[in-house]
Amino acid sequence: MNEWIKEQLELLREPEYQQFISRLLPGTEHILGVRLPILRKMAKKLARGDWNDYLISASDDSYEEIMLQGMVLGYAAGNLAEKEPYLRAFLPKINNWSVCDSACSTIKLAKKQPQQFWDFLMEYLHSPRTYEVRFVLVQMLNYYVTPDYLSKVLEAVDSVLLKTYYVQMAQAWTVSICYRDFPALTLPFLKENNLDDFTHNKTLQKITESRKVPTDEKAYIRTLKRTSLQP
Repeated sequence: MNEWIKEQLELLREPEYQQFISRLLPGTEHILGVRLPILRKMAKKLARGDWNDYLISASDDSYEEIMLQGMVLGYAAGNLAEKEPYLRAFLPKINNWSVCDSACSTIKLAKKQPQQFWDFLMEYLHSPRTYEVRFVLVQMLNYYVTPDYLSKVLEAVDSVLLKTYYVQMAQAWTVSICYRDFPALTLPFLKENNLDDFTHNKTLQKITESRKVPTDEKAYIRTLKRTSLQP
């Protein structure tokens, strides 16, 4: 199976696209240059087969092979109990925002088992690994910005300990979605939270850049910006 996958990826790689995606993912090694729609098509085919065996033996030799694993976890039929061992093995392999966010958009366990999957995610909220924490945050902004979970989402975002760029950006993104969908309920959080100044101000920026937020609200949101006390 691994040899077939490698052969297919070699046939489908595009040098120009490889250069493009490498610029978007600085520090990520072994990018072949296969487009996401093609990877999704491959993942769906793998998910219809013996996906368990595939994930047990899957190769991590390239960005695309790791991406495939996350997509297969999303497309394969199965509940959290069935996928949990493979998901726990996959999360430490995430080493860039693209794999993280693509996996989150494909793994939709939150839709059918919201509380069970929430409990699973909370185990990783304070992980020392950037992309495990980002995985939690992007799952929340994709599936948990709802009346039932909004307060839990904001509390979780506020309690994140890791201060790395791709975590901070995911925090800001999550709160901006909360405000977009539930402005009155999220506004008190914007006025008083434990976010560092960079993340807080980035949150406000994302809100004001949203086309779904009224202009008059944006003007007020800008007044909540924190200014540095440094000269």
